[in-house]
This record gives sequence, C-alpha cells and structure tokens, in this order.
Amino acid sequence: MKAGCAWNVKMIFVLCGLLAAAWMADHLVVTAVASDSVRPRPNIVMILVDDLGWQDVTCYDIDEKSPMETPNIDRLASEGVMFWQAYSPAPTCSPTRCAMMSGVHPARAQKTHVVGGHPPVPHHRTAHAMMSPWYSGRMPADEYTLAKALQAEGYTTGHSGKWHMAIDHHAFPQPEDQGFDWSRSNRGATSAMRPDRFSDFATSASGDPYRLDEDGFPHDQTTSDALEFLQEHHAEPFFLYYATWLVHTPIHTRSRILLEKYCRKLGVSVDPQSPEGWSVEGQKNPWYCAMVEMLDHYVGDVVTYLDETDDPRWPGHKLRENTYVIFTSDNGGMERAGSEIITDNAPLDRGKISLMEGGTRVPLMITGPGIKENIQSDVMVNGLDFYPTVLAWAGIDIRDDKQLDGCNLSPLLAVDATQADLVRDPDGQIRNSMVWHFPNSVAWESTIRVGDYKLVRNYNYRHDPASEELELYRLYDSSHGELVRVDIEESKNLAEEDAARASLMNQQLTSVLEQMRASYPYFNPAFRGAGDAARHTPKVQAVSLQDGLLRVTIRDRGNAVVSANLITTKNGGDRYEEWDRHEMQVLNGSTVTGQIPEGTTHYVINLIDSENFLVSYPELPAAGDLARGDQFSMFSLAVQSAEQ
Repeated sequence: MKAGCAWNVKMIFVLCGLLAAAWMADHLVVTAVASDSVRPRPNIVMILVDDLGWQDVTCYDIDEKSPMETPNIDRLASEGVMFWQAYSPAPTCSPTRCAMMSGVHPARAQKTHVVGGHPPVPHHRTAHAMMSPWYSGRMPADEYTLAKALQAEGYTTGHSGKWHMAIDHHAFPQPEDQGFDWSRSNRGATSAMRPDRFSDFATSASGDPYRLDEDGFPHDQTTSDALEFLQEHHAEPFFLYYATWLVHTPIHTRSRILLEKYCRKLGVSVDPQSPEGWSVEGQKNPWYCAMVEMLDHYVGDVVTYLDETDDPRWPGHKLRENTYVIFTSDNGGMERAGSEIITDNAPLDRGKISLMEGGTRVPLMITGPGIKENIQSDVMVNGLDFYPTVLAWAGIDIRDDKQLDGCNLSPLLAVDATQADLVRDPDGQIRNSMVWHFPNSVAWESTIRVGDYKLVRNYNYRHDPASEELELYRLYDSSHGELVRVDIEESKNLAEEDAARASLMNQQLTSVLEQMRASYPYFNPAFRGAGDAARHTPKVQAVSLQDGLLRVTIRDRGNAVVSANLITTKNGGDRYEEWDRHEMQVLNGSTVTGQIPEGTTHYVINLIDSENFLVSYPELPAAGDLARGDQFSMFSLAVQSAEQ
C-alpha cells in the first residue's frame, strides 16, 4: 500500500462536506415529512469474518457456482457496493486486524503474522532454510486506534467476538485498552465439540446452551453479544466491531440438519467412525458449507435488527437508514488444515498464509447513507482504507501525528463507486498500486500490484526448486477502458517475457518497503542445505554487560557482520512472555555494542552477516522444538547473572 495514502485533511472534509450537503439536499424533502430533526451522526457496524474465502459467498460466484447458501450476505451486496477487487492488508488474521484498527500497514507496524513477540528462530532447526524476522506480538498499547478516535468524539464503541490483536487472545492489550467501551469475546457456536464433531449437536431443549432457534440454527453467543450491545446503545452514536469466530477451524457445525443438507446437496457422505479429516477436493466439505450458512444467518440477525429497530435519535426512521455497514474477511479462505481440505478459492491461486490472490482477495460489501444500491465495483480497495473512511463518515478530523496507510473511500462511495480516480493519495494522484509484505511461514513473499499487473518476490527461491525469484502476472487488461479478465489464476509468469516491467515493479516494491522500514527474512545457518557459506558465519566470543551497556566480541570466520539486533524481554518467564527488538551498533568486524533497556530480564544477541545468515547467541531451540510450557527466556541470557 502506498504509504500515507490518507487525503490531505482539508481536502477530505471540504469534499465530504460538499457531498454530504448535496446528498442531504436531495433527501430532506422526503425526511421532513417523517421528522423535523436533522440526520444525526451516523452509526458504524464493521463485520469482520474469520477466514471467509472470496468464492465462499454466492454473489461472488465466477466460473463455478459455490454450494454455500448466503442469502443475507448477498442481500448486503445488493443494498450497497460490492467490490470485486477488495484485499485484506495481510494473508493472516492478526496483522489484518491490527492494520484495520490502527490504519498502519503491517510492514510499517512490524506486525506481519500471528502471535509474534519472540526471538527469530526457524520452525525446524535443520529442515527450514529461512526464518522470519522479529515481528511484534501485538498492536502497541498507545496506538491511536479507530475505536479511540471514535470514542474521543462521543461514539460508544463495542466489540463482540474475536480479538487476537495481542500475543494471545487474552493477553494485553485487550479491547478495553484499545478504545472499546464494551467488549465480549465468547466463542459462541464455534466452541469445540466434544469428544468429536459427530457429538454434541444442538437441540431444542431449554437447557441447551446452543439451543436451536426458530429457524433451526444453533444459538451463537457472539451474535447475541453483538445484539445486546446494539440494544443497550442504539440511542447513542455507536461503533460496533462484530468479529465473528466463524468460519475458522475447528471445522464443524452444531446443526445436524445443516450437515445432512449439505451432504445431500454435495452428494457426499460422512463417516462417524472417521470424525477427523476430509479429503474430497474442491468446495465439498459439508461441515464447512454448513458453517458458512450459519455465519450468513447470524449476519442476517444483526442486519435485521438494524432494519427493524426505530432510531431514537432520528424519529420516524430505522437504525439502518443511518448506519454504515462494512462486511469483509480478514484474509482469503483457508484451503487446507492438516489432513482436512476445507474449501477452494479457485480460480484464485492458493489461500490463507499466501500472498497469491487466494490469500488476500476477500469479499467486501459496504452499505449506508448516500451509498447507492446494487453497485458492483472493480475499484481496487484495501482493509487499510476503513480507518480514514469511517472518520470521514463521522466527520472526525485525522490527527496530525496519526500515520495512515490507507485511502479515504467516502468520496468514491458517495459519488460513483466504479470510478477509481476518486481514490487518491496525499498528492492528489490516483492510487493504482498496493503492497503486501509477508516474510513469514512457508510463503516468504512480498508483492506489489500496479494497475493490471502483480509482481511476487520470493525470498526463498534459492532453496525452493518450484520457486522463481520474481513472478509477474497480468491479472486484467484495462487498456481499452474496460476491465477484462486475463490471468487472475496467476498461472502465466511473465517475469522473463516482460523483464523490464518486472524490474521496475521490483524497484517500486523495494522503495515502498524501505520507506516503511520493513523487516526481511534471514537464512538459517543450521539448515542442512545451507552450503559452504554457512560455515563462515561469525561467532560470539565474549559478552560483557556493565551499567546497562552490552559489549559483544566477535570472531570473524569469513562472513562479515553487517548488522546486529538486541532481542529483549521485560517479563521473562511470564505466561505471555514478550520480546522486543533494538538495533545494536557494529563498531568494527570484531565488536558490537548495545544498550540494555531498563527493566529487561533476559536478552538474546542476533548477528546478521554478509550472506544474510542470522546467528543467535545464545543459540535458541527451533520453534517446533520448544516443549509445551517452555519459554525462550529459559535459553537466553539473564540480565542479573550477566552483570555479576
């Protein structure tokens, strides 16, 4: 995403004010009959679904029809703008959620994957060629979130469902620490079924916590909590962040009727003797299909409440008339987990945990005051755009010191949602590019989209025979003023054929990532295929710590030290042990120094050499080798012992 893509503040609000005035002038004749009052500040409902794929929703069907039935989500699409090129900020949960709530790109925030907040280590000591860089375990506690910005201007802010913007679901900071007045995080109908997914189906019994409703759907506490917030606070301007646990693993449904329905519809059968796994390719998993329909039903409950409830702040009108609703997913569909095939994002390539189109392209519908109905848009948008857009709707100025990496979509939505030239950067230039950065897991990728083209940079190409350093795809052809599908499958790599374009886009990608000070993955010197260069990595000879100043003596074995980091924790041994990163000073080839932050309990030294190998001192276990309950502080240097 091009950095700092929020409009100049004055431009935003002058334009938004003119648009709002024009819209109001067009509608006051009608509303005056029902009420003498002026339209109050709008409400905001953000519905963020977990792992819902682009092709899991009926209205997004292309090529092949999705078996999932989603009438309520489809209705949202028909009542507002449905985006065909909407993207999540990241291909996994936590970085997307933090980016949406903070408005800051994952690469800039150093929050590029889930969990985090630990020293860089490979997942397997000798089997993996690369390791992720350090990335944060959470959104900073002092981040001026969207919720804080709305709260400061008189909005009542509520959260229901998944959080996961910290190192753990229950770790600091929690929603109340980040600007939410009201929060509930019950897992609802997604709670694990015991002893397996053929057990504990919901019934109509009065004591059943998942008691079937009048439509035959299991009770979902997450949705009930969202409705409770609306019932308690609908007389105030409100912001509801309704973050469903659906349709994340575990893949199961508490509705036996829905499971049987999709078995019949898909022509498949389930075996109670084999409760785990699913090996049928495509969108053929009946448990998952049932989950998607459950999700749709619960979304319908929330939207119906808005449709049917009178607005106390605007007599003669319903809440829905003055509420913006954003519906989207945190990343692309999770195609597979362990032995289970969950869904298929085809024709898009891959899914969650990948920067290919299947991992980041998501469903997005936006409805609300002044937004025309039944509009399908090909404009490229991103979840980073929500922060400036919501503030524009609410008439709230963006703080001068607030970093925003998204664009304000309110002019686009108010004027013509099909006109990409209404989405502009701070210089007034039309936005036509976006960047993603995922230096993690099995992906090790960064990507840039510029107009019709997408470039993929693979960091592990040396050790992955199926990978090229650069991949270039032409997704569309808009050269004649109309968007024509070319290769959204990302099946034809044009990097050699169009080398000049690939090179230019790669330079653009580097420029954006450097501006955001992005972190890159490292090579693992213990990897069994690392080659001769791994034998020449630097080695720590001695460490001294006096009055907080750390001095490290290095033995040069051929690969020069080019940078060094100090990885520290202030809560070593705690349940939610969390580590931070600090740059060290490389004085010469044999000495590195750094200041230990006050309050540090444990630390680790990272040396990065000229071959991009990361050497850790002390040497830490691989992530996959940590026993349950083990913490990295057990294998690191303790500050007190080092100073003795």
